[in-house]
Amino acid sequence: MTKKDNDKDCMEKEKLENIKELGVANIPETKNNIQFISIIGEIEGHTISPNDKKATKYEHIIPLLIAAQQDPKIEGIFIILNTVGGDVEAGLALAELINSVDKPKVSLVLGGGHSIGVPLATSTDYSFIVPTATMTIHPIRTTGLVIGVPQTFRYFQKMQQRIINFILRTSEIGNKTLTELMYSTDEIANDVGTILVGEEAVKYKLINEVGGFSTALKKLNDIIESKKNL
Repeated sequence: MTKKDNDKDCMEKEKLENIKELGVANIPETKNNIQFISIIGEIEGHTISPNDKKATKYEHIIPLLIAAQQDPKIEGIFIILNTVGGDVEAGLALAELINSVDKPKVSLVLGGGHSIGVPLATSTDYSFIVPTATMTIHPIRTTGLVIGVPQTFRYFQKMQQRIINFILRTSEIGNKTLTELMYSTDEIANDVGTILVGEEAVKYKLINEVGGFSTALKKLNDIIESKKNL
């Protein structure tokens, strides 16, 4: 096999892999001073999600964030969210890592930023939500058999407080408001919590602004330029 044939085979394999993973044959070139990271579907933690579910593996996102922090060419990070939530420990770990990166960061909630997706949305320097996107705020829960109920309940209480503390630290929402939204019984049938749509998330000061991709990207570039001028 000639080098030309080998290169052609490599290109075809790459194209097939792109179609399988991203739905497109070729990934367009982007301005390489910004690291774009998408968090979609279910956030997968220590347990592997079923094959029929779209999932974001936290161990795939962590190296991207570490590389962005260490690469001098990367000036900002753009987080795109459309997640139903998922593993609480993994989601909170990602949120803390995003928040601790010292480069300009912006998040955009596209379809949904539900459950543990809420702290992921607030983990950046500035957050956006499109008008039709939704965010579900509710207490953590589990399914299946629970052993040692009092101990499990105390663990859940501590985990819940960790999430609340993070959201309070990374957004402008008040503790009383957040708690009321989290334990509301008015909106979600057979459950507790609140669904916020677009502008509502901004009204409660959970998200900074309603806007789309271009608005969020402009904001990120503005923050980058402001940091350069310091």
